[in-house]
Amino acid sequence: MLEVIGLPPGEEEVYRCLVQLTVARIDELVERLRRPRAEIEARLDGLRRKGLVPPADPDPDAPLRPLAPDVPLGAALLRKQESLEAARAAVNQLTDEYRAGVRRHDAAHLVEVITGAGALRERLRDLQNGARAEVLWFCRANPLAMPGQDNLEEFDALARGVRYRAIYEREMLLEPGALEDVEQGVRAGEQARVLDRLPVRLAIVDGRTAVCPLVPDRDSGEPSAAVIGRSQLLDALLALFESHWMMATPLRSSTAAAQERAADGYRPDADEARLLSLFVAGVPDKSIASQLGVSRRTVQRRLADLMAAAGVDTRPGLAFQASRRGWI
Repeated sequence: MLEVIGLPPGEEEVYRCLVQLTVARIDELVERLRRPRAEIEARLDGLRRKGLVPPADPDPDAPLRPLAPDVPLGAALLRKQESLEAARAAVNQLTDEYRAGVRRHDAAHLVEVITGAGALRERLRDLQNGARAEVLWFCRANPLAMPGQDNLEEFDALARGVRYRAIYEREMLLEPGALEDVEQGVRAGEQARVLDRLPVRLAIVDGRTAVCPLVPDRDSGEPSAAVIGRSQLLDALLALFESHWMMATPLRSSTAAAQERAADGYRPDADEARLLSLFVAGVPDKSIASQLGVSRRTVQRRLADLMAAAGVDTRPGLAFQASRRGWI
């Protein structure tokens, strides 16, 4: 077991026997291990060189005691670890050089084309299951392969510490049940924002792999998508996401809004915070009413109450104050 750090099996056997006995003579080791005396003496010499037993005594029958293993074996283990780290760094460098060479000589390695909703759905699941740091999404209405309620891999990834940032297109939030699905993800740890329009559908995993459809949504036939590896194209997609993230409006869960209500000043309650998120995102009153399960008149009344609380008399003023005061 310890051969990897320089302790051969025979010497390890003798040392373990000494540790069990605490003190022993050579004859006792010969009898207990059923080995020739010359073999035991040779193994003891090896243990002495490694600092695991004291130097030889002039009396050949003097009792032997083992020395603590942590210092000599710990130093050997540290040297082994340093060698492994150096080897790992060399492998990583060779891998980078290999990928750079592939990018220079074979651009086809950068992009893999997937055709069919089933194949696309499985690739998205595999990528999320392998995610270690962060997953980014552009979520548009009418998903091509994986509706939000079917994406159970997100919750598994969130549970193991993967960060999720998703930008939803406003039209998507108008679909029945969409807002509830988004709120479920936000409660689990997803960071969600909304924009009026998104340029493409997009998923990026760990900043290393992107999945992006190849044809417009209006085109008929099986959906196809490109799986894009590390490249300037991927860098451009990452920059595209970050630029839209900066412009997007945050969506908060009603639970978070209730937990953050301040005791020393006005804060919207859970329902009001949800209403504000939709309002600032540009969702029409009628659609907000449908999502919240209330009448359009109730939505208008609540917005009027919020304008009074914010000290403004216009809807743009309410949107500004809601953002400035951290109500959304």
